[in-house]
Amino acid sequence: MARTIALVNQKGGVGKTTTAINLGAYLAWLGKFVLLVDIDPQANATSGVGVDFNQLTKGVYHSLIEPISFREIILGTNHQGYRVAPATPDLAGARVELVTLDNREFRLANSLLEVKNDYDYIIIDCPPSLDLLTINGLVAAEELIIPVQAEYFALEGLGQLLNTVNLVKENLRPELQVLGAVVTMFDKRNKLSGQVLNELKTHFPHRVFETIIPRNVRLTEAPSFGQSILSYDSKSVGARAYEELAREILMAENII
Repeated sequence: MARTIALVNQKGGVGKTTTAINLGAYLAWLGKFVLLVDIDPQANATSGVGVDFNQLTKGVYHSLIEPISFREIILGTNHQGYRVAPATPDLAGARVELVTLDNREFRLANSLLEVKNDYDYIIIDCPPSLDLLTINGLVAAEELIIPVQAEYFALEGLGQLLNTVNLVKENLRPELQVLGAVVTMFDKRNKLSGQVLNELKTHFPHRVFETIIPRNVRLTEAPSFGQSILSYDSKSVGARAYEELAREILMAENII
């Protein structure tokens, strides 16, 4: 049965979707069968693996709200062993529509039951918010990765996020664990980046991954071409960092 990992941070622009896309790509490159689930209405993870969400007639929204099989919405990517359950513009309405539905916090978890035995890893890209879509992502996951940007104010909001995680553990998903925080957009020339990393290691109550994701132009370019960094520029420093992160996660799972 798949290990399900949600990428979550209510702050936008922290490298969450970049991490979801590239972590999934490198896990697949390392021989795992991976499903990327995009539950962010902005659909950046969907477009970032080369899928034009404007051309789709069904996606994650339709599986959450309508009685559509989750397998029906899954599409391939340009990586062997890497597939995506895409977001579509309809997903923005799910925030409101979910409120009145039965088992509203469990809709994604229940949908994923259909495919959990088909994959080694399911990576969920959550919205930059703490709304019902994100709660669905937390409830569907066994583990969380929190990307933290190496910038001023990066640690703001982490307490609120961890409080939300604890509430989900206490009331909805007792098995949920924080796998760790990963520092993104790190600039070794900037003293502030080092200070943020040190603060995180000192005060964050969970693992901080040894792998650090650098600020890298190639990483920011890749999504505009609908590609992971693995296919766009596998020799870049950003690519090497995401390969290391994937290996670190596999080692944390005692797989390699």
